[in-house]
Amino acid sequence: MSQRIGKVMAQVAMVMNLDKCIGCHTCSVTCKQAWTNRSGVEYAWFNNVETRPGQGYPRRHEDQERWQGGWKRTAAGRLKPRAGGRLKKLATIFANLEMPSIQDYYEPWTYDYEHLVSAPLGDDMPGARPRSLITGDPMQIKWSANWDDDLAGGEELGSQDPIVQKIGDKVKFQYEQSFMFYLPRICEHCLNPSCVASCPSGAMYKRAEDGIVLVDQDKCRGWRMCVTGCPYKKVYFNHKTGKAEKCTLCYPRVEVGMPTVCSETCVGRLRYLGVILYDVERVGRAAAVKDEQALYAAQLDTFLDPDDPAVQIAALRDGIPRRWIDSARRSPIYMLAKRFRVALPLHPEYRTMPMVWYIPPLSPVVDALSETGHDGEDAGNLFAAIDTLRIPAEYLAELFTAGDVEPVKQVLAKLAAMRSYMRRINLGEERDESIAAAVDLTGDDIEAMYRLLALAKYDDRYVIPTAYGVDEADRGVIEEIGCSLDFEGGPGMGGMGGQVPFGEASGRPQPASVETFHALRDRQTSDGHSGPARRLNLLNWDGKGRPPGLFPERGQKSTPDSTYLTGTQSEEAK
Repeated sequence: MSQRIGKVMAQVAMVMNLDKCIGCHTCSVTCKQAWTNRSGVEYAWFNNVETRPGQGYPRRHEDQERWQGGWKRTAAGRLKPRAGGRLKKLATIFANLEMPSIQDYYEPWTYDYEHLVSAPLGDDMPGARPRSLITGDPMQIKWSANWDDDLAGGEELGSQDPIVQKIGDKVKFQYEQSFMFYLPRICEHCLNPSCVASCPSGAMYKRAEDGIVLVDQDKCRGWRMCVTGCPYKKVYFNHKTGKAEKCTLCYPRVEVGMPTVCSETCVGRLRYLGVILYDVERVGRAAAVKDEQALYAAQLDTFLDPDDPAVQIAALRDGIPRRWIDSARRSPIYMLAKRFRVALPLHPEYRTMPMVWYIPPLSPVVDALSETGHDGEDAGNLFAAIDTLRIPAEYLAELFTAGDVEPVKQVLAKLAAMRSYMRRINLGEERDESIAAAVDLTGDDIEAMYRLLALAKYDDRYVIPTAYGVDEADRGVIEEIGCSLDFEGGPGMGGMGGQVPFGEASGRPQPASVETFHALRDRQTSDGHSGPARRLNLLNWDGKGRPPGLFPERGQKSTPDSTYLTGTQSEEAK
């Protein structure tokens, strides 16, 4: 008997394959340029890449005994914010102490480059001393957002990792047993966000249509309770505007079917974006299960099978467009998290039900086995090596399954089986179904998982439907979309300090129009030029002559797409 389907909602979610992350920080830099490249949030990184083991950013953000983030379950089986309910918030609204200081993030700095050219002539080469971007005074650099970068395997830094301290002697800081891997982090856009519940002014909200968590800048009063409430510490305070800001999942791009900036620019192609359909009536029960190690399975149970006709009927009943249902059926997130079960949530014990999931890294087990004289690609050898990997399964379990080692071992076994199974195919040998059966998969499942993890094309990694009212069929419903961060001092498409977000020919439309984002999507996904009008760079035009594409040809119908760069039409074109 099938389980009753309650109210169906859709969530745009992400999966990151940690086996592919090389720690280049390209995602962090491009996100920085797009969203926090301005005064007031110099210290804020909506996307950051941490080296594990390590203290992370902000420092020791996973220590919820100190920072009081996320939810806790009461004896009665109900959830309440770990930082306290309404009365405690009211009592501490002007003096919230459970919040990282700037030293826990890091004091941002620049260098006194002018001194290099203005210093008087002397025997010594002048230097560029660091200066604080907050006070402007000279400072000594002691910490930064990626201070642990590539060094976290050492005892001095790695021993301060809250997870290392929790699992004790499972991590030994000896040279031959050292390990490290990279963990990119953004806002989790949780199904049960504690930041939303912590906001006294109601400025933090979760969008009903796609689940993206945003901050209403008009309502925000700068109480900073959301910073405390978020256990991932992915809400930041702009000390210039007095408002809270956070990762927006690049929703102006997502609304027209484009991936986030961090996904688009990731050189390892490790990020996947897609739609998950879930039963909102199951979320509260799943988040409140008594056993923390059961939270992972409970969250999986909230996800609905988009191929189930009953789910499709319920989704249409609840107002989800058909194209969103079709996207959910092709979603790489559903395949990796629910079908193949190789993606895991980050810290499910916080009970926020995060929607950015991770495929844990498989240690360099092949080389390690080969050095001992064994066949590093043999399935039997790989399965036997899971318990002796350099990255302890206990460490990964504390990250992704609330300490339950078994699901992590199952994921690592599936990744190992994929390597062994596909190796036989690449060598021209017969398919060995027993390898797939050993991890409860079929050979077809292994090959489908391999195509998705190793060879996925752009449209397979990013399956993002356009927003309601933005598709070709209903683009006339709305003319323009605004940006909730488009305020004085904000990173919106027109705010002070905003960057030209789309490249050389995009101009600076105010506000950001739907047509502009569609033009960007067409340009980035087309094999050729998107049309002469869209490629014209007015910044390099000297004002003389009539460059091709500046105005429509005689008899050509003028469209918004053909004139949005100039903002006007010639009398001849009219």
